[in-house]
Amino acid sequence: MESAALRRVPPLSLAVQLSLVFGLILLAAIAWAVTGDRMDGMDAGPGTDLGGLGFWVTAWVVMMAAMMFPSIAPMVVMHARLEEGRREKGEATAGTSALFVSGYLLTWAAAGLVGYAIFEIGRSLGLGFLSWDSGGPYVAGAVIVVAGIYQLTPMKDACLRRCRSPLGFLLTSWRPGRLGSLQMGTEHGAWCVGCCWGLMAALFALGVMSIGWMVMVAALIAIEKLLPWKAIANRGIALLLVVLGIGVAFFAADVPGLTLPDSPEAQAAMQSMGMDGGSMDQGQMNGGSMDQGQMNGQDQSMPGQMNDQSKAMPDDSKPMSGDQMQGEMPTQTEPMPQGGSMGMK
Repeated sequence: MESAALRRVPPLSLAVQLSLVFGLILLAAIAWAVTGDRMDGMDAGPGTDLGGLGFWVTAWVVMMAAMMFPSIAPMVVMHARLEEGRREKGEATAGTSALFVSGYLLTWAAAGLVGYAIFEIGRSLGLGFLSWDSGGPYVAGAVIVVAGIYQLTPMKDACLRRCRSPLGFLLTSWRPGRLGSLQMGTEHGAWCVGCCWGLMAALFALGVMSIGWMVMVAALIAIEKLLPWKAIANRGIALLLVVLGIGVAFFAADVPGLTLPDSPEAQAAMQSMGMDGGSMDQGQMNGGSMDQGQMNGQDQSMPGQMNDQSKAMPDDSKPMSGDQMQGEMPTQTEPMPQGGSMGMK
C-alpha cells in the first residue's frame, strides 16, 4: 500500500534532493566541529558534570544536529516531495522543510532538559553507591544492558517503524502550512526520542561528553534507521549493547575508549574544569576566596600606608630652606610614625 501511495507522490528533482541531503550533511559536519571544540578538554568519562543549564541546552542541541541530521535526511526529502505536490496545486508554503527540522530539534531539546533534570536530581541526592569506586561501574553497565534489552521491545519496534517509513508517517500526520510543518517535526522528534532514548541513556553511561562514544551512538542510530535489514540491525545493536554493558560493569579497564573517572585523563580534565572527583571542591573554592579577601585587605592597607608615608615625606618639587629642613626632620628622641597609623581615621 505504501509503494502504491509513493507512486502517486510527485517526483522531486535530483538537484533538490541532493541539495537537501548534502545540506543536512553539511550542517551535521559543522555541528560535529562545534561539538568537538566545545568538548575539548572536558571529562569524557561516565557521570561527568553537565555544566550550567544554558551550556547544556546549547551543547545538546548541537550534538543532536550532528548525530541525527544524517538519519532524518529521507524524512526531510519525503516532506519536500509532498510539499512539491502541494506547490503544483498552488497550496505550498515556503520554508516548511526548515520548520520541520526545527520542530524535530525542539523535541530533542526538551528530551535533553529531561535528561539534565534526572542527572542533577541524582547528584543532589548524594547517593554514595553511584561513585565509580563503589557501584558506579555496575550502574553504568546496567543502564547499557537495559538499553540493549529495550531494542527488542514492542515499543521500540513501533517507534522504529515510524522512523523508517517517512511516507507512512507523513501521510498519517500531515498538517498544512508552516505551523503544520513545525508540529509534524515535533511529532516526528517524539517518535525518534521513543526510538533512541535507550541509546542516549547508554551514551550518558559511557560518557556524554566523549566524541568517540557520540560517533558510535550516531552510527548505530543511522544503521537501524537507514539499512534495509531492520531485524538484523536491531538485534545486532541489542547484542552489542548487552556485551558492552557487561564489559563496563565487570571489565571497565579493558573497554576500549572508556575514560575511567579515576584515570589520569579524567583527573586532568576535571582539574582544568575546576572540579575534583566529578564535583566542585568547595573547600578549595572557599579557601581561594579567603586568600583573595586577605590579598584585597593587604592591597587596601598598602595604599593607605604609602599615602601616610607620602604625607610625612617632603615635596621634592619645592625647594626647602635649611630652617625648614631642620623643622621637618624628626629628632632622635622623637618616635618615628608607624606605617598605616598616620592619616587613618
